[in-house]
Amino acid sequence: MRRLMVLAGALSFALSVFAQPTALPSMTRDEISQQQSQQKERQQQQPYNNAPVWKAARGAVEGYTSLPAPEAGVLIQTDGQNWRALRNGTVSVWGGWALVAMMLVVGIFYAVRGTIQLHEAPTGRMMDRFSLLERMAHWSTAVSFCVLAVSGLILAFGKSILIPVLGFTLFSWLAFIAKNLHNFLGPLFALSCVITFVVFVRDNIPKAIDLKWIASAGGLFNDKHVPSEKFNAGEKVWFWGGVTLLGIVVSASGFVLDFPNFGQSRATMQFANIVHLIGATLFMVAALGHIYMGTLGVAGALDAMKTGRVDETWAKEHHEIWYEQAKAAPPKNTTNNVGKTPVAVGGDD
Repeated sequence: MRRLMVLAGALSFALSVFAQPTALPSMTRDEISQQQSQQKERQQQQPYNNAPVWKAARGAVEGYTSLPAPEAGVLIQTDGQNWRALRNGTVSVWGGWALVAMMLVVGIFYAVRGTIQLHEAPTGRMMDRFSLLERMAHWSTAVSFCVLAVSGLILAFGKSILIPVLGFTLFSWLAFIAKNLHNFLGPLFALSCVITFVVFVRDNIPKAIDLKWIASAGGLFNDKHVPSEKFNAGEKVWFWGGVTLLGIVVSASGFVLDFPNFGQSRATMQFANIVHLIGATLFMVAALGHIYMGTLGVAGALDAMKTGRVDETWAKEHHEIWYEQAKAAPPKNTTNNVGKTPVAVGGDD
């Protein structure tokens, strides 16, 4: 008991000692007076190199300059430190892990589910699904997006990931190429998103039938057939949330960064940069799921966008409502890729 009391007393004494704030060394009156005299002397000899001047500069006080550029008189923008910490810290770290997590989810889903195959044999009778204009709009958006995604990842994570592997010289050339590709392809991507919206919006209007598809997750997990129109609910979510909403976010913020000659302040550019990074990260995360479903996820989906045509069995199993509507439509004759054999589109063969 006595040992416990002694131990408790020693601990309380130690805590009381370490809990007390460490006192800063006090200055004598002579030392304070000497420091003040040195400041006054420096203000006379070097009027722009003393503590008050630099304190004002760090406070973003704007001085005089003959340059016509906005904020040219601001010597130190302290908010830039906060932007750099947010960009290189929270946004980059969480964004990077979000991309890694999505790739793991896609990989695990493919390992478990595999490629979704047709339940019945193809009939050999082909249906027109996408026109040439629709395919051109899709591929221009897809190609420009992929180039922007790769170049953006190089600019965002290259310093921490690629420099240790490639070295400074090779990475500097890679970053130079990535930066120019990113800047020049950005407007093309924005234009492609606008064309894609105009071309596909009619078939992506949400309807009540989409709720049934969402309730069963499109049969992705139970292999249950769910009727849908030309685009199912998952594709409509990608169209409105990805191509439209996130397309507007990354395009608008990208234009602010791409054309800094319209009087934007540094604070505006930094805000646009954070918005651009977050929007682009979400866009890439969603695009990984879309690209997977259009390539490895569903057999025949990639061929549909390459050739514009699908087998009747594919159309009936994946988009039954659209299949019935297309079959009931008045028949029209077109030509196949060779341009010789007539192919019936709509109506009964």
